[in-house]
Amino acid sequence: MATAAKKITLSPSRDIPFNKLVLSQSNVRRIKAGVSIEELAEDIVRRGLLQGLSVRPVKDEGGVETGMFEIPAGGRRYRALEVLVKQKRLAKTAPVPCVVRDDGIAEEDSLAENVQRAPLHPLDQFRAFLTLREKGQSEEEIAAVFFVSVGIVKQRLKLASVSPALLEIYADDGLTLDQLMAFTVSADHSRQEQVFERLKASYDKQPYAIRRMLTEGAVRASDKRAQFIGIDAYVEAGGTIMRDLFQGDDGGWLQDVALVDRLVADKLEREAETIRAEGWKWIEIAPDFAYGHAFGLRQLRGEPLPLTADEQTTREALQGERDRLSEEYDSVEDLPEEIDQRLAELEAALESFEARPLAFEPAEIARAGAFVSIAPDGSLRVERGYVRPEDELPVDDGPAEAGDELAMADAIRDSDSISADTEPMAEPEEEEGLSPISDRLMTELTAHRTLGLRHALGEQPDIAFLAALHVLTLKTFYHYGSDSCLELDLKSVGFGAQAPGLNDSLCARAISTRHDDWAKVLPKEATELWDALQAWDGDRQAALFAHVVSLSVNAVHEAWNRRPRALAHADWLALAVDLDMAAAGWRPTVDTFLGRVTKARILQAVIEAKGQQAADRIAHLRKGDMASEAETLLADSAWLPEPLRTPKRDNAKTGESEPSAAAVEKTAATGGETAVGEVDGFSDNAGAEDSAQTIAAE
Repeated sequence: MATAAKKITLSPSRDIPFNKLVLSQSNVRRIKAGVSIEELAEDIVRRGLLQGLSVRPVKDEGGVETGMFEIPAGGRRYRALEVLVKQKRLAKTAPVPCVVRDDGIAEEDSLAENVQRAPLHPLDQFRAFLTLREKGQSEEEIAAVFFVSVGIVKQRLKLASVSPALLEIYADDGLTLDQLMAFTVSADHSRQEQVFERLKASYDKQPYAIRRMLTEGAVRASDKRAQFIGIDAYVEAGGTIMRDLFQGDDGGWLQDVALVDRLVADKLEREAETIRAEGWKWIEIAPDFAYGHAFGLRQLRGEPLPLTADEQTTREALQGERDRLSEEYDSVEDLPEEIDQRLAELEAALESFEARPLAFEPAEIARAGAFVSIAPDGSLRVERGYVRPEDELPVDDGPAEAGDELAMADAIRDSDSISADTEPMAEPEEEEGLSPISDRLMTELTAHRTLGLRHALGEQPDIAFLAALHVLTLKTFYHYGSDSCLELDLKSVGFGAQAPGLNDSLCARAISTRHDDWAKVLPKEATELWDALQAWDGDRQAALFAHVVSLSVNAVHEAWNRRPRALAHADWLALAVDLDMAAAGWRPTVDTFLGRVTKARILQAVIEAKGQQAADRIAHLRKGDMASEAETLLADSAWLPEPLRTPKRDNAKTGESEPSAAAVEKTAATGGETAVGEVDGFSDNAGAEDSAQTIAAE
């Protein structure tokens, strides 16, 4: 005969006046955690006490109940009620629902209540927030009710909006919380599911890989095109933005690339109409121009517009305020934040007065043009005043008149060489009176003078330097570079194969700024250049000389133009000037290097910069993914490919030899010896459990 199961008896519950309750020393919770007592008190005011207290009768030494009850489990709720009593929002004798226990050990009761309580699954919390939102509560109201920030609520709602299929996979532990967070970058459920299918076949399932796949082809909000059109204009035109609420995203990603390109083209055209109204003969428009796009064109020398009376008054007021603040806080090491910010604003405002727009002659504008594009910071870039060769006015020196010895001397000096074996010129028949000197005699006399100048100039290095500076400056800044008797030439080659972003690089912008600064201080007419240069001190002359000579550097490798000795000299020049291309702004990206070399070279770069373990982590990836991950790994590492290194300097700096070809090939062949997600204590699931517990606690 089967024995009937013994029925259990639950502890009785009853309402006990608050002033009959006391905290028990048997409560195992000692560390404050979770929602604060004050926040819990406010929640009780809003919803009442959702869970009763576990209490035990307090007995005297004789074992007789005293009428008081101690609380081994529920101490935080008791303290919250105590706060309300002190605030006179709850009566001292208010009945409190309690479960009265007499058996067992009080410490066990306290431990069991805290340990056996299962935290809410994060997905349940996400869906609960979404339900409240759908019932009409705002994000701010939800945040206030549950004592979390509005940002936390937005994150939870974002997680709840992931594809239902992926949420179910997450609920079955098929995705980690960090991976689910990465999927929120895109709101397109079909796109999310496509990426998940790709993820199943990939070795790399890290959150950053998910984000990269979801944002492929999108335009970053920090891109200069996005900055130019403005995010608001893009959204108003129907564009969508992908945002990552769980980590910095620099404003997100603009998903509709075609719309971005159309908005950019439309805005550039509108801006160009304003420039075209100034009367320029031609306008070229593009988001970006190749480096050297103005090569071969003469740039007009405009005059800065003078300040108006109102502008002068404003400038003086700003200058006075800056001088006053600078003097007042001169002895203060750490400026107050508001003062530091104000000084920065004043500096920016004063600089705007220095960068005055240029005025050009109407006749010059009629035969010149302008380039309209986007600057690296997203502002409009207008390069005015460029004259094409076909639009130049013809050079008319006028007919040589009898006795015009200066014109004859110019013709002689423009000849390619002075040769002794030229055919003798016929002497004119002798005439009465003061007749012109014959061509033959003029050639002979000026040949003597040329040798005299060569000898004298060779004896005076300072004048020789000035003469060289003069002719090179003529060639660089003036259209007519023949106003010198020195047969020196300066070639500044263009770049046939344009590197991505070359025109916006730090070096390109610095050279352009330096060139413009020199152009502003040089005289407008070439005939005035010699006197101006002669009046400068040696340092200023040397600085201009360095600039014009630098424009002639050509260290470009070209397959059709082998120049091994010239490139070797470029190495020596790089060492002499202590060239550091990393400091000059070059970075190894997918576009500039990593996406255009073999996987073995990508791995070699990672090994050199980050070590073998880092290379092992990405060795199994396809080339496109490997290049993207390598870009992240090499960011801010100052790593440079061999053609950009300065011999001796960079080798001495690293102090390391290059990895052998065999080591690189082995890494590429084996796919890496270290399991993905286990390098440096990192695991695919690391942090997911903690993140889930954190969310549940919130």
